[in-house]
Amino acid sequence: MTPESRHVMGAAAGLAALVPVYYLTEAGAKALRMGMAVAGPAPAGLACLAAVAVLVAVLAAWPAAALTCGVPLISAGALFALDAEAALGMAATLPWEGLLWDGLPPAELAEPPGTLAGLTGLYTLIGALLVLSALLPPRLRSILSG
Repeated sequence: MTPESRHVMGAAAGLAALVPVYYLTEAGAKALRMGMAVAGPAPAGLACLAAVAVLVAVLAAWPAAALTCGVPLISAGALFALDAEAALGMAATLPWEGLLWDGLPPAELAEPPGTLAGLTGLYTLIGALLVLSALLPPRLRSILSG
């Protein structure tokens, strides 16, 4: 396998992981907020964010995948930080109905997917961790990086 094909496969894996990371982060944030509102436990939030942590750990081992997933997450987080109205408008175009994890925390109809995680900076944090993991020296990278 050539290094170029590893990079292409990594980029495809990063793009494929972007959607689950985006939606699971939002579902986890909403579940945690609901748990805090009722002063009770939020196991669904913990499960969603644990799944995000597993995905991020796998992506961090592959620099091409980490960059391909991390840069759009940083961009989404920056858009929420710089122009929340534009970010909410873009998030409102994303589907929320019919997703597998739609039932974990009940989504508020007024909040488009990504609102809570975007406004709290979770996307920026996750994206920055992914991008920084891709910048590790070659001796600290995994076997997947080539």
